[in-house]
Formats: sequence, C-alpha cells, structure tokens
Amino acid sequence: MEYEIKQVTIDDYDAIYELWNSTEQSRRALNPVDDSREGIDRYLKRNPNTCFAAVLGGKIIGVILTGHDGRRAIIHHMCVHPDYRRMGIAAHLVALAEEALQKEGIQKVFGLVFKDNEGANAFWERQGYSLRTNLNYRNKSMNRDIPTGE
Repeated sequence: MEYEIKQVTIDDYDAIYELWNSTEQSRRALNPVDDSREGIDRYLKRNPNTCFAAVLGGKIIGVILTGHDGRRAIIHHMCVHPDYRRMGIAAHLVALAEEALQKEGIQKVFGLVFKDNEGANAFWERQGYSLRTNLNYRNKSMNRDIPTGE
C-alpha cells in the first residue's frame, strides 16, 4: 500500500476531525474547545513542523499532532483509521514526529493514553515509550466547556 505523508495544515481539519470520529477511543479524547477548528488552527500555528498526516487516495487515513514548549514535547493526538491499522502507518507517523522534534532541539516526548485502551498502550510500549508510575497527571479546566476528565 502506497500512502503519502504530508504536513498537517488547517485545510486538513475536516478530514482529520472525521478520522478522529472513526474510533471511540479518539472520539472520547476530544474536547469542544481545543479540538475545534479554531483550537487546531492555533495549535498548528505554534507547531507547524511537527504534525503529519498519512494520505491514501486523497483521504487522510492517519494523523499525529505533536507539539512542544521548547523543552519537552507531547503527542496530543495520534490516530489511524481502523481499516488501515497494523500496517506500520502509526509507527511511521511517530518516527516522523520524533525526527521533527529532534530537529527543533527537543529530546523528550510524552503522550497520554487512556488506561483501558490496551491496544494503544501496547503500541506505545513497542515504540519505546515507558509507563511512568511515579507521577500523577493533574489538570484543571479553566473553561467550563472543557471537561476535567475522570
């Protein structure tokens, strides 16, 4: 299967949002503010070189949104359409994002995965991402439209 890789732009938003909604795990990670067109536009302006999409036949079948604060990076969203999983696309997207981050001087990256998403947790383990058990992830929503989570 020959797919192309492209850097994500805001013009890809509708296709990416559709992709995110193709799977329950991705859908539940979305919030109505940060993942809106305006939120993703703001994200891409801050991170123009570290977000990639896999495209097949003009359709986005995989995407990774990765950004950094100048010290550490976070993978905010990574999704491959269910029909195209287990083909190496996700690993390819991760490798591209890591390479782009290294070019920007970033040496450490992390991501958040739902505890009950066994497939994703196994994938990230295979990519060399270790599970940190000595930290608590804490967040605070400063916008009533963004849920705080469980």
